[in-house]
Amino acid sequence: MAQCDRCGAHENLPYRCGRCGGVYCASHRLPENHDCPGLQEWQDPDGIFDSGFDDSVDNPGGRERTVRDRVPINTGTGGPLGYFRNNMTYVFLLLMWVTFSLQFLLLPLFGFGPTSALSTYLFVLQSNDITHVWTWVTSVFAHGSVGHIVMNSIVLYFFGPIVERKVGSRNFTILFLTSGVVAGLAQVGASLLLGEFSAVVGASGAIMAILGVLTVLNPQLRVLLFFFIPMPLWLLTLGFAAISVGVVGIGGLGAGGIAHLAHLAGLFIGLAYGEKLRREGERAPDQLRFGGGPGGPGGPGGPGGPGRGRF
Repeated sequence: MAQCDRCGAHENLPYRCGRCGGVYCASHRLPENHDCPGLQEWQDPDGIFDSGFDDSVDNPGGRERTVRDRVPINTGTGGPLGYFRNNMTYVFLLLMWVTFSLQFLLLPLFGFGPTSALSTYLFVLQSNDITHVWTWVTSVFAHGSVGHIVMNSIVLYFFGPIVERKVGSRNFTILFLTSGVVAGLAQVGASLLLGEFSAVVGASGAIMAILGVLTVLNPQLRVLLFFFIPMPLWLLTLGFAAISVGVVGIGGLGAGGIAHLAHLAGLFIGLAYGEKLRREGERAPDQLRFGGGPGGPGGPGGPGGPGRGRF
């Protein structure tokens, strides 16, 4: 039995959209009922009916051709860039591991280890170098250890596709990057105001935003912490938030080498966005599916604790 990507209803005879690849129930099988991204591209996007003889065939009225008309790359659902639609979760996972490989494999071959000045310059967001604007983004994909990136990857792999299918790849990309950047800046900005030094790497701020969205849409969603401790999602999220608040209150912003304020900033963004979606009538599915792909077998996942010196 499959589950509708739009409303979460279980369907014995699901429909798979030929344009976006999603699985839908009878009520949402039509493209216009599930806001199919291919709707806007159904007017001969590949120029099938272009005669190639007279420009007026696909340029009625002699209108000025736009940049999109001139670009010889099909960026629609069937083009080479169509892969990124509904797959941004996996794109971000790939970027995380590529960045990690640069930090710990490639640069060390040339004598620049993960703690070298070059690696820090490229990937670490620091309170004393906050004007290095590229690190606002690169620090989101950089990580401090194998355990750190593995834990963040697990959470993103299981929870990311659910949110991406719900809000669309464009909004998911904005959510991930915005929450990740704001979380890092919140940590180093607060440290700067307090006259403290702070340096952060990691996608945990963006991960907490994703958890925040799901917590609002379906707080009773059952997950397995560390793959064997069952609990509702709201309790898991509350536990993370309580730990961060408690540690900050007792030991300060960077206690334990973990950017707890970044966690809270990302969670706040996710909760706010989730509430917006909830008011618009959105809801999350009642169970997780392995890998987040349409029609995949069920399989809950759970995040691990953050590691030292990162978030």
